[in-house]
Amino acid sequence: MSPATSEDRKVIASNRKARHDYSILDTIETGIVLQGSEVKSLRLGHVQIADAYGRVINGAIWLDGVHIPPYTFAHGVGAHDPDRPRKLLLHSREIQRIADEVARERLALVPLAFYFKDGRVKVELALARGRRKADKRNAMAERDAQRDMQRALGRQAKGRD
Repeated sequence: MSPATSEDRKVIASNRKARHDYSILDTIETGIVLQGSEVKSLRLGHVQIADAYGRVINGAIWLDGVHIPPYTFAHGVGAHDPDRPRKLLLHSREIQRIADEVARERLALVPLAFYFKDGRVKVELALARGRRKADKRNAMAERDAQRDMQRALGRQAKGRD
């Protein structure tokens, strides 16, 4: 199967704050267990993942802190709890590998993005290490220096310098 390209996936929400607060070591594409009204809310782009995190509990990975507001037209039985923990779908070998890495290296499980792929909701989950304030400053300085170099190379290619 081909890797996900921009045509294959329609991004619902991305967690830009996570890339600032954490050093991303590895990313994993996972499925997620949802109710029908949650999928309808996601199709409208209603989801908040800024404070979300993953936990390994009893051999399964659960996503906490995700807020999917109830679908406006779902009433009574069809409505869902917006802040409930949601189970992520992975093979048991992958769950064990992730659990071992999280326990050994004290890493965090952070969702980077929610997206549709072939009509199914997927979560891009990251194994990440938290950054300290100085690390964040260094990362910003490196990014600015890289941007300045690209800008200078662009001007040089156009013959302006």
